[in-house]
Amino acid sequence: MKKILLALSAVAAMTGSASAADLAARPYVKAPMPAPVANWTGFYIFGGGGGGLSNADQNVQSTVGAVPLTITQRQGGSGWFGTVGLGYDWQFSGTWVAGVFADGQFGSIRATLQDPTVVGGLTGSQKLEDSWAAGIRLGYLVAPNVLSYVNGGYSGAHFGQTNFLNLAGAPAGVHLGSYNRNGWFVGGGVENNLNIFGISSPGWFMKTEYRSAFYNAKTQDEISDLTNLPTGVNSIRANSWNQTISTSLVYRFNWTGPVVAKY
Repeated sequence: MKKILLALSAVAAMTGSASAADLAARPYVKAPMPAPVANWTGFYIFGGGGGGLSNADQNVQSTVGAVPLTITQRQGGSGWFGTVGLGYDWQFSGTWVAGVFADGQFGSIRATLQDPTVVGGLTGSQKLEDSWAAGIRLGYLVAPNVLSYVNGGYSGAHFGQTNFLNLAGAPAGVHLGSYNRNGWFVGGGVENNLNIFGISSPGWFMKTEYRSAFYNAKTQDEISDLTNLPTGVNSIRANSWNQTISTSLVYRFNWTGPVVAKY
């Protein structure tokens, strides 16, 4: 019996040694790297330019004659503008970005005003000289460095003086004064980092944006060029709808680019 126990012990010892020798060291496996994530949180400034279209629904009223004459018409125009602005964005839930911004536009977007109640008709050009906007935007990262967004908010605009011409193209001796109007806007666009074609441009972006702005109606009396007083004859009530497309260069102050977790 004693010999049997000794034999079993020897076999067990040999088996354990062989198993330990067969166990190789576990290979080192590097933890998987997550996809790069861009950090969009921070302040930015931008500047650029573009073109715009203007539409105005007009009601022209004449008090000449026993019965006042009212004519409703729609006129339009186009032009160019420049823009500068600043903002702040917050990135949340990984791929969503929300922010606030303010900007100003300056340039020359013209719309036609007409008074057909006068014999031969009067025609003038009304210019949107400058405007400003303050609003919010909400976007989604379609790629780590590409943001698609919508925006909206409050806007104000300054319209310049309208000088009327007669049928022959000569000054008609009457004008509409300049004025300010307030309204609102909606829009959207795409913003992307400029790290393209192998060129590193940390912090620099480009955005292209469409915006549609609506301004409150304004009623004005035609004013005599000689007396600078209302003629007491005709008045024009018009609202304004402006559509613009702009491209701007954007600089983000604390852009970190793709952030890769360390292990």
